[in-house]
Amino acid sequence: PHDNKVNAIAVITGREGGPKGSIFFSQDGDHGPTILNGYLHGLPPGHHGFHVHAAGDTRHECNSAGSHFDPHNMSHGGKEDEHRHVGDLGNLFGDVYGPDSIIGRAIVIHKDQDDFGR
Repeated sequence: PHDNKVNAIAVITGREGGPKGSIFFSQDGDHGPTILNGYLHGLPPGHHGFHVHAAGDTRHECNSAGSHFDPHNMSHGGKEDEHRHVGDLGNLFGDVYGPDSIIGRAIVIHKDQDDFGR
């Protein structure tokens, strides 16, 4: 049988001090959903629009990348909307690591069973 699995990667190389990272794309079969996974470092706090644009040219940021990818001539919308550009992926949220964050903390597996403080 023919394996129609497709994988791709977008490497994010923001301006100096801007976000950097990678977004991984995978699709099983010709009509399966496209799954995105990835990581970004340096994304400022708050919501940030997340779109696929029509062209692969980012020399002049969004100006050279064209409009949102829209092969079906739809209206702009959110990723859950029935009528939206194929390239409308919603928002990413940049978080600030606060006092409740586990980032930078140790993970410990103890030798003995936990007595749960009893």
